[in-house]
Amino acid sequence: MMVDMSVAPRQLDRQIAERVQQTRVPRLLILNKVDLRPQDGPHIAAYRELGSWDMEVAISATTGDGLTTLLDEIIARLPTGQPLYPEDQIANQSERFLASELVREQVLRYTEQEVPHSVAVEVEEWLQREHTTYIRMTIVVERESQKGILIGAGGKMLKRIGSGARTEIEQMIEGPVYLDLWVKVQPNWRNNQSLLGWLGYRLKDWS
Repeated sequence: MMVDMSVAPRQLDRQIAERVQQTRVPRLLILNKVDLRPQDGPHIAAYRELGSWDMEVAISATTGDGLTTLLDEIIARLPTGQPLYPEDQIANQSERFLASELVREQVLRYTEQEVPHSVAVEVEEWLQREHTTYIRMTIVVERESQKGILIGAGGKMLKRIGSGARTEIEQMIEGPVYLDLWVKVQPNWRNNQSLLGWLGYRLKDWS
């Protein structure tokens, strides 16, 4: 479970921790943003109290601190066995899903703290044309204010997001892409089971 150690645990953190504690596998607590707070910061104890952890690792996704240790700790706990996928298969998700995640990544990159992680991306159209791939996606947010931030003045923010994502998608599919982005408000979509399914999220049995 990776958390933002620069802020106190939220209700969603407690819900996720409860599910993590129900698993029968090693449980690692990953304290991200160590570059913003000292390792004995005021919120660490609160995260530790969310459950019983087999290992605790402090990292910074920005600076890279602790990432080698994290990778080593994960590898040390992986079970041995035969490969689950062919060597040339780099992911078990479809190109459409990966493309939507690349758009979401750019949203979080450019908006930083202005738009929380209440963002989902849906692929509406994926058409293979003669010389390019046309992709239309909808970015779903929970509030009108978030929509305004994503679009930006004169649509500049949405263009930045689209430009960054298009470059990544073109590298992934190895071809030119026309990326058409839209933003839609869907209040409280994270708490709506039918909307979660519509957006491609599936609740799994964690036990």
